[in-house]
Amino acid sequence: MDMLISLLPIILMFVIFYFLLIRPQQKRQKQVKQMQTDLQKGDSVVTIGGFHGEVHAMDENTVVIQGGDGTKLTYDRSAIREVKQ
Repeated sequence: MDMLISLLPIILMFVIFYFLLIRPQQKRQKQVKQMQTDLQKGDSVVTIGGFHGEVHAMDENTVVIQGGDGTKLTYDRSAIREVKQ
């Protein structure tokens, strides 16, 4: 019984760590993955490098983004950070 009581603070610390850090990060990763799979032609997007543009064409793993000046660049789907409204 004494051993359980002495381990209780460590166990409690791991539980708090899980709910404050690990679980929210997993939820965020799941949301980003869903956003990347739901991309559609014509969506305004921002890449992780800061390139703003519109989805021009898509493949299974790549996305062609057209910038405001007509520049077309090919990115991996995982490079899309957000879809602008």
